[in-house]
Amino acid sequence: MMEHQISPGQGSRRRRRRIGRGNAAGQGTYAGKGLKGQKARSGKGPRPGFEGGQLPLIKRLPEKRGFTNIFKERYSLVNVGDLESYAGDEPITKEMLRDLGLVKNLKHPIKILGDGDLTRSVTIQADKFSGTAKQKIEKAGGKVEEVSN
Repeated sequence: MMEHQISPGQGSRRRRRRIGRGNAAGQGTYAGKGLKGQKARSGKGPRPGFEGGQLPLIKRLPEKRGFTNIFKERYSLVNVGDLESYAGDEPITKEMLRDLGLVKNLKHPIKILGDGDLTRSVTIQADKFSGTAKQKIEKAGGKVEEVSN
């Protein structure tokens, strides 16, 4: 069998109905378009989502409007209180936070937030720190190291 001999299976394709081509085309006088109006004319009809002047669905649902900023930086968040359970002397790195299960993966930069209390002295390496997180870590005798990817 050659490429030019291949054809679709019997009955798998249907020809589109050519409406508005005269009475010989198989439809009656109005060709299945009803009487006059925008949808009886040739050319494109109303835009998608147009509801005849009624308030469109996209405007009736306020949470669906707006846009998504593709440049927004999203952070994996870790609270200072979560670091209290870490028992070790070496600095806490991004990889350690992942291994401890505090962040899912290292796809997003890590930000340390100041929720919770820290009583032990730890050295933490992350992309960003909130002001209260820095204060709490340094108050407990620890060090803050900002590292970027």
